[in-house]
Amino acid sequence: MNCIFVSDLHGNKTRYNKLFKTIEREKPEGVFLGGDLLPSTFGINNDVDNFIQDVFLTNVSKLKRLGVKSRFFTILGNDDPRIYERILIEAEKDDLIEYVHNKTVSFNSLFVIGYSYVPPTPFMFKDWERYDVSQYVDVGAVSPEKGFRTVKISKDKIRYSTIQEDLDNLSKKIAFEKTIFLFHSPPYKSYLDRADLDGRKVDYAPIDVNVGSIAIQNFIKKNQPFLTLHGHVHESARITGYWKEKFGKTYSFSAAHDGPELALVRFNTDDLKNATRDLI
Repeated sequence: MNCIFVSDLHGNKTRYNKLFKTIEREKPEGVFLGGDLLPSTFGINNDVDNFIQDVFLTNVSKLKRLGVKSRFFTILGNDDPRIYERILIEAEKDDLIEYVHNKTVSFNSLFVIGYSYVPPTPFMFKDWERYDVSQYVDVGAVSPEKGFRTVKISKDKIRYSTIQEDLDNLSKKIAFEKTIFLFHSPPYKSYLDRADLDGRKVDYAPIDVNVGSIAIQNFIKKNQPFLTLHGHVHESARITGYWKEKFGKTYSFSAAHDGPELALVRFNTDDLKNATRDLI
């Protein structure tokens, strides 16, 4: 199956236009959207609602009316206010997209599972942040127990939930060798999570230049899923020179990009080693 993967579009209309033109022309079986899809916003306003409808969902609907049968597997990312999740859930009910955060859907002979949470960041917006493997917070990062959220969540859940626990629960009775995992966070200490933090310190303590998830790293190495898709760290490919990595049998791709272009990953599920990444 031919597929397209993009991430971290951050509400850029030009990138979305390029994406939809590519989909209309190539008609891939699967389109994977890996989070940070919405315009940056410091408040909740109608502009974001309108963006989701007018720029995203209207174009998906148009493609379907044109006979394009692509399936849109979608998650949000740490910059996307969770209050807008409701719109994506409604769009799924209308058979426009498949909102896959924290659930499994079939994809012909494969399965797709999505997961939006990232480890603690230096930013104050915390809807999609969670402790990684313990209540430890890296130098320079802000605890998930601080900051602000657009949806209510219990203090106990914020304090005691971890990405590791989530993945343990999510992956019960899963055929890993047939499953594509759509993550927003990349795995820790990989080509895909290298941030531009060289030499930076907080109170003389150095900041880790790798900002991915230890839990996701351990999960991939232990379970060897068919494929994992990642975003979040925009500059990683520029710094490392790599947008894909292989962990044992598992291929991992990143579509994050820190330039003005649309970073578009194309892959065929029958030939992952020949996946490509183009800047459009």
